[in-house]
Amino acid sequence: MADKSETLLEIRGLGKSFSIATGLFSQPLELKALQDISFSIKKGETLGIVGESGCGKSTLGRCILQLIEPDQGQVLWLGQDLMKLSGEEMRKRRQDLQIIFQDPLASLNPRMTVGEIIADPLRTLRPELGRDQRRAKVVKMMEAVGLLPEMINRYPHEFSGGQAQRIGIARALITEPKLIVCDEPVSALDVSIQAQILNLLADLKDEFGLTLIFISHNLSVVRHVSDRILVLYLGRIVELATGNEIYDDPKHPYTKALLTAVPIPDPKLARQRSIDALRGEIPSPISQPSGCTFRTRCRYAKPLCAEVRPPLETIGGDRLVACHRWQEIEVPEEAMVEA
Repeated sequence: MADKSETLLEIRGLGKSFSIATGLFSQPLELKALQDISFSIKKGETLGIVGESGCGKSTLGRCILQLIEPDQGQVLWLGQDLMKLSGEEMRKRRQDLQIIFQDPLASLNPRMTVGEIIADPLRTLRPELGRDQRRAKVVKMMEAVGLLPEMINRYPHEFSGGQAQRIGIARALITEPKLIVCDEPVSALDVSIQAQILNLLADLKDEFGLTLIFISHNLSVVRHVSDRILVLYLGRIVELATGNEIYDDPKHPYTKALLTAVPIPDPKLARQRSIDALRGEIPSPISQPSGCTFRTRCRYAKPLCAEVRPPLETIGGDRLVACHRWQEIEVPEEAMVEA
């Protein structure tokens, strides 16, 4: 039986590009969505992945699940490279690897009942189960996510956003997976409902022994669910550390800017806080800056940053950072986000 120190997933040098058509007779442009991504995740861990829109978070999640085929690198699941599996072999692995989508209503088939939606993975991945067995599992899973069993014959349009996301969670859990990729699962929900869904995911993680990858652009959301946090910028890892290290002592200027941009509920403290806001817009992934891709928005940038791409280096324990000037970055105490 696997213990909590077991590495479930290991990503090595993952890369993904997309070809963008610009005209009928023009050469397509290359959009580099992911570049040289490497990390691992252990059994029972929650890894948060944060960054602005366009940084490659969702692409990374889909590459891990082989919903998008990476161009290079390895996706090792319990030591087995998923990129080398045949279609049938990968289909069998789907039972262990599931996803919760961002928009709960858009991810549900409006023509199917709740019972049919939740049971759908079982029909594909557990064909040996009979109709009554599938229904029993669906009822049990509905209760686990806080849905009444008598709702089993209702349709998605009869549910609120929070209830619809509970349906999506039940569908992901029905095959008893080991890893779930949560792709911004609360970003489309009201703040009060977000807290309910986050608490539900935490409870389900403990109950079912899950390992989670939690994707979000909101650092305040990721903080309360993640053991470690990976910060992406233009398809590259710029920092990887524990949640406490990220929030108490961010090393990369991009992490610092994301952190100090998190809203504070107290207006007086918010006005007093020193904000190191992000400058300008994120560059196009089609035409990325030379050297450090964050340098065009970084107040710490020097000529070296335009000439040499900073390597992703280990700076203590398992902590990683890609910045030439990380030792010079300080975060004022008043900029910290309250727990």
